[in-house]
Amino acid sequence: MSAASTSPAVLQLNAADNVAIALRKLAAGDANAITDIPRSHKMATADIAKGEYILRYGQIIGEATQFIAKGSHVHDHNMAMSTTTADHAFASAVKPLPEITRDRTFQGYYREDGRVGTRNFIGVLTSVNCSGSVAKFVVDAAEKSGVLDAFPNVDGIVPIVHGSGCGMANRGEGYDILLRTLKGYAGHPNFGGILLIGLGCEVLQLAELVGGREITNDGALRYMTIQQTGGTKRTIDAGLEHLASLAEFANRASRAPAPVRELVLGMQCGGSDGYSGFTANPALGVASDLLVQHGGTSILSETSEIYGAEHLLTSRAVTEEIGQALVDKLAWWEEYCARNNAKMDNNPSPGNKRGGLTTILEKSLGAVSKSGQAPLSGVFDYAAPLSAKGLVFMDSPGYDPCSVTGQIASGANLIAFTTGRGSVSGYKPTPCLKLSSNSDLFARMGDDIDVNCGDIAEGYPLADKGAEIFEMLISVASGAPTKSEALGFGGVEFVPWQIGAVL
Repeated sequence: MSAASTSPAVLQLNAADNVAIALRKLAAGDANAITDIPRSHKMATADIAKGEYILRYGQIIGEATQFIAKGSHVHDHNMAMSTTTADHAFASAVKPLPEITRDRTFQGYYREDGRVGTRNFIGVLTSVNCSGSVAKFVVDAAEKSGVLDAFPNVDGIVPIVHGSGCGMANRGEGYDILLRTLKGYAGHPNFGGILLIGLGCEVLQLAELVGGREITNDGALRYMTIQQTGGTKRTIDAGLEHLASLAEFANRASRAPAPVRELVLGMQCGGSDGYSGFTANPALGVASDLLVQHGGTSILSETSEIYGAEHLLTSRAVTEEIGQALVDKLAWWEEYCARNNAKMDNNPSPGNKRGGLTTILEKSLGAVSKSGQAPLSGVFDYAAPLSAKGLVFMDSPGYDPCSVTGQIASGANLIAFTTGRGSVSGYKPTPCLKLSSNSDLFARMGDDIDVNCGDIAEGYPLADKGAEIFEMLISVASGAPTKSEALGFGGVEFVPWQIGAVL
């Protein structure tokens, strides 16, 4: 008898649910199915009347648009969004996590501001798109000349280029977001040195990025403009001199034991499927709780992808004001979508739907499980500095590179990314750990995935998988390369959130 025939065919996640998840492709007549059902999609476990709520995780994920017979495939052909709203129950379910007295450490890079990096890169940041090519020319020239050959403690040089910085208002949402993002990168603890390159006449001036930081010929921060330096070739030559000096400075840093409380983890999910919400995402939630218990910080984001599940966070907010701040963010998003002729329930993506997700309510409930059980201790603007530790929320779009960019700008020195359909990306200067929601994906794309969480569906304990992820995060923070780092990802995934008028 094959393993497929002895293992469970479907999984009901909550006793209240009227759907179960197909753990393998079902044909009509197999495991009480009366229609063909793709793997990771939903099967009705009872007759469902038209207009009746459809429940998964014990929560409403939509309603039936027609009668659905027991054993039928449940998807967008017979269910749709529900208009029901849950009680936010601000701060009503706050339960501090158990204390952990054992101090854990990782091997990190201490910076002058007291923060600790997990990598030691040199960054070449641009203030405007107009200086992007020259910044890349400088980096290319540095790599060809072997500038870093004599500096083994430096992990590499990262060009941070983007498509904005001019043709925009010099105040307001768009300008503020870009400025916060670039300042966050310019001061990130994973950079041991920074070279800022501008054109000279742009709206977003280099002086704004420098702020009050000291600039010296032997320190961590340098800047120049192409116009003032004398054009492309002279800027490349001057850039090479700066990078050689910065490499010497950054190389003075070496890894040293640092408390795990200095880790800031950005949590993402992309290309989610029907397994994500009960394998990879809650496993990451367990790891997140362990990090919080050790005094660290976990950042949940993607505001448009907690829509409909925000009550699971507001009820854990440590104060009513923090819970209301999250609700206010969602209200802004509803208005933002309306003025741009979009709807919050336009999500999930086509790939999500092929993976078995049907409504944004279903996707959001799975996405929120990345947050574990920790109290919500803060809500922050996109790319804003964090003033709280523990589990926090940072406002962002659901578009993964854009959301991760904001988390790194807010200080994330680790990223954990769950995926059910497959994702290929990296986010220099911050290492990214990839988690697959199903074993088929891991078998197919194992060169891109660090941890397989699909075995949870096969009976592997969720708590053990979360502990495994936590230990791997400490290992990566101490220098172990992730799959995306080994493949060379991270050079094109800097994607600041662009909002506002282009002039």
